[in-house]
Amino acid sequence: MNFPWSLIINIGIISAALLIATFIRTRIRFVQRFLIPNALVAGFILLILYNFVLPKYGLTNEGFGMLVYHLLNISFIAMTLRKGNGKVRKSKGTIFATSVSVLSQYALQAFLGLLVTFLLIKTIFPDLFPAFGFLLPLGFVLGPGQAFAIGSGWEPMGFTGAGTVGLTFAAIGFLWACFGGVFLINYAIQRGWLNKEQIELLNSRRIRSGLMKKGVERPIGSFMSTETEAIDPFTYHIALVMVVYLISYFLLKGLGLLLALAGPLGVDLATNLWGINFVFSAIVALGFKAFAKGAKFEYTFDNGTLTRISGFSVDLMVTAAIGAISLVVVGKYIVPILILSTIGGVLALISVPWFCSRIFTDHRFQRMLVIFGVSTGTMPTGLALLRVIDPDFETPVARDYMFSSGLTFVFAIPFIMIINLPAYSATHGNPILFWLAVAVAFAYLLFVLVSYFLISKRRGIRKPKEIWLRGQDMETDSDIA
Repeated sequence: MNFPWSLIINIGIISAALLIATFIRTRIRFVQRFLIPNALVAGFILLILYNFVLPKYGLTNEGFGMLVYHLLNISFIAMTLRKGNGKVRKSKGTIFATSVSVLSQYALQAFLGLLVTFLLIKTIFPDLFPAFGFLLPLGFVLGPGQAFAIGSGWEPMGFTGAGTVGLTFAAIGFLWACFGGVFLINYAIQRGWLNKEQIELLNSRRIRSGLMKKGVERPIGSFMSTETEAIDPFTYHIALVMVVYLISYFLLKGLGLLLALAGPLGVDLATNLWGINFVFSAIVALGFKAFAKGAKFEYTFDNGTLTRISGFSVDLMVTAAIGAISLVVVGKYIVPILILSTIGGVLALISVPWFCSRIFTDHRFQRMLVIFGVSTGTMPTGLALLRVIDPDFETPVARDYMFSSGLTFVFAIPFIMIINLPAYSATHGNPILFWLAVAVAFAYLLFVLVSYFLISKRRGIRKPKEIWLRGQDMETDSDIA
């Protein structure tokens, strides 16, 4: 029988690359030392195969973009469905400070990305698409799924290969996260940013194979929430996630029909809303979780299982995202890509330690590592860097970041909603729309600065020439790191 096999073949090849990458991680100390995620290694394996080898045998990465798009939305839904711990928190200031820290990179990368794009258009790349600069924060801060989804929405507007360029920015961001994160750790040891106990822990965890050792007690990843003879717990949670995704699909379909009544502009807007489907997916997930709580079955949601589903989605998404990159397309934009990605990487490497060492008063180095990881890679990258110095998540840093992610998402909605303005400036021949996007990015910068000084007070401007404000230079700080 001639059944379609393309999806299964794609997932099978991605899975094989992930297994090969896992084996490489267990054998090559370079990969271990720089904490390079298996999905990143697998992605570069596929990048080589699909650009130089597999096309000769009729295999292409054509379906990878579709996988990246759907896996992004699924990962957002799974994480949004997670339950809070129900405890009253006393560190709301820290959660807000974490959101402001992440937003600082959104604002800086967007503002500089657009201005540099404008300079490139006026000098050596007159045909560069005005929205090009937005791919820097999309790839670095938001991640490969969003960069591909939104970039793909710009392709019908005249930005050839925008989805691939977005994936390229994300791949370079992962490299900055891994190598830059390890550089910051080693630099912190040399400069005395860490205390003695933290340095000893780091030295004991220099080499990490990525697999649990034989005979070691393994942590619990998830709990049973259903009787298996009725339905397997994993099946139950997959069903929850996919029902939410189906609802978000119908929501966007309905919005599209309503917007179509407004004429061509409404149709254009409706088309671009599909590029930010992850926003609507998360909103629907929040609504579904509220419904489940009211209907008294939210207790069946297991955070561990939902985290595993999200982790599965992210691993496959990152691998497919890098494997989907076309080097032919990248070659066309290689110079502006390298210029912007270098600016973004160096900016994060300098500004994140400077910012975090002043806005936080406890566990500063741990919080800085998470912020740097998510400002250049994704949430799993930030948590991977954190686990180098906090292997069992004994500090509240990971928990605070998870709480702050919801607040960050709310703050980022205006940013996401104006993401198409530079593209519209090209399609409508109206440069005011481009500068309106620059103005919004600048407004985010002002919000970040005001919030920063409200939180950090006098220490916010203390010793401005030093990248890291030492503990003894702070007014109150019980944690030297």
